[in-house]
Amino acid sequence: MKHKGLILILVGIGIIAAMIIFIGPDKILNALEKANPIFIILAILVQFLVYGLWTLRWSITTNSVKINVKKRHLLPMLMVGLAANNITPSGRGGGEPVRAYILSKYSKCSMESSFATVIADRGLDMFPFIVLAVITIFAVMMSFSLPFWVLLSLIIAVILLIVIFVLIFYTSLNKKAGEKFTRWVLKLIRRFYRKNPEKLEKKALSAINEFQFTMKIMLKDRKVVLYGIPLSFLIWFFEIMRVYLVFSAFGMDISLILIAEVFIIASLIGMIPLLPGGLGAVDGIMIILYSAAGVPPSISAAATVLERLISFWMTSIIGIACLPYFGSGVIEKISKKI
Repeated sequence: MKHKGLILILVGIGIIAAMIIFIGPDKILNALEKANPIFIILAILVQFLVYGLWTLRWSITTNSVKINVKKRHLLPMLMVGLAANNITPSGRGGGEPVRAYILSKYSKCSMESSFATVIADRGLDMFPFIVLAVITIFAVMMSFSLPFWVLLSLIIAVILLIVIFVLIFYTSLNKKAGEKFTRWVLKLIRRFYRKNPEKLEKKALSAINEFQFTMKIMLKDRKVVLYGIPLSFLIWFFEIMRVYLVFSAFGMDISLILIAEVFIIASLIGMIPLLPGGLGAVDGIMIILYSAAGVPPSISAAATVLERLISFWMTSIIGIACLPYFGSGVIEKISKKI
């Protein structure tokens, strides 16, 4: 369906509206009116710092393969990719091909090389996320009295995440595995596309070989690992700090550990490719968990709404605003995903 993404966005907004009505709009508005604007401004500044750190991390992978692009140009590419992740129901993966496409078009490098830098960047982000997710599972068992099926779902989600991460990493580096996976995908494609199958296979195998070659170059560069992984942990820390500042605006002194637990669980929910950016599902689970931890529901809802305005809606608006800078081709590419 052409407008499936827009419909799902409306569904997500509907879920948020339903929770607000259930808690009480007056209570939430009253909490928002009492919020300290200084802490809100600090949270917004932290979010802009996160944008800068994301850009710096991506520049590490682009520099390692000699892709000539400056950080001030990478930033709007990143913002468009983040917006695409937020508005497409792709489990936070819809923006990666868009990012790679823009980088390839702007820097005149091959799509395979640009996509490899994006995959490596996401890999650097996934490493600390998996570590934090495993720690969170054990912490949640101690902090929350969640139903067994919820804990089991979280454990399965983390295990699947690890398996997918390992498979992608292995396929990206092992030539035989990469070619085998490519031929498997081509078998599926041939059911719908029967024109020049030999030419298509030759082109696809050439593309996967170039992609793997680029990945190997990046992994041989010590800077990618030595700077990229610590930078990823720092980014996660500042994302948690952003949430902490939002709650501080409402006079709530919540531990960073609790915020980290809820943030990681919400991020896991957000990766499920049902609603764009986990819209509605992420907001709902954050409100429920914070309330279960003793935060008044009105403040939980107000803080979650404000935090998502900064992390989700502000990011999406900035990314969409950057679209005209890269031309109509990128706009058409994103519109096809919605």
